[in-house]
Amino acid sequence: MDFIDLIKELLTLENLLEVLEEYQSFGLLTGFLLVVIEAFLPFLPLIVIVMANAAAFGLWLGFLISWSGAVLGAVIVYLFVHKIKGNRWIQSWLKKEKVRRTMSWIERRGFGPLFFMLCFPFSPSFLINVVAGLSKIRFYQFFLALIAGKMVMIFTISYIGYDIISFIRAPIKTALVIAIMFLLWFVGKKIELHLQLTEEK
Repeated sequence: MDFIDLIKELLTLENLLEVLEEYQSFGLLTGFLLVVIEAFLPFLPLIVIVMANAAAFGLWLGFLISWSGAVLGAVIVYLFVHKIKGNRWIQSWLKKEKVRRTMSWIERRGFGPLFFMLCFPFSPSFLINVVAGLSKIRFYQFFLALIAGKMVMIFTISYIGYDIISFIRAPIKTALVIAIMFLLWFVGKKIELHLQLTEEK
């Protein structure tokens, strides 16, 4: 059996339903905490967690669990970094020219770039939260961008996760989802490149 056949066997409708049923048995708190923890451990698969929450608990409840967890996690990271930014090591790091230019760029533009970066699932959310915490941007600006940006991103992923069974059954829907995810990744990369070029200027 080659790798492709193995994947097809593992991703059968019966196996997927069984996994979702087991996930649902852990309860709402597990889904919520997984999203909160992802804010500190960005290597965790946020997209998979959000889709699982929507598939296991329904579109709206799953969305609320994931959105509130993502917002809480990001706020904790922001406040923690903001609290320790007076540390001598942090201050010496902030004196680097590249870091100062990035901070200045974010501080001048505030809500806009934060909102757009947080809308995309492939943007480095952890780094965005850290930079925002180290900058002089007001908390209310960060918080508004956070709740709005995460709302767009989490709902998009939740919608796909909620109807994941139909996406598996319909190849056209699956292709559409892959195309959308690729588009989001591409736009996120373009934004990242634009930020780098702006920073260099």
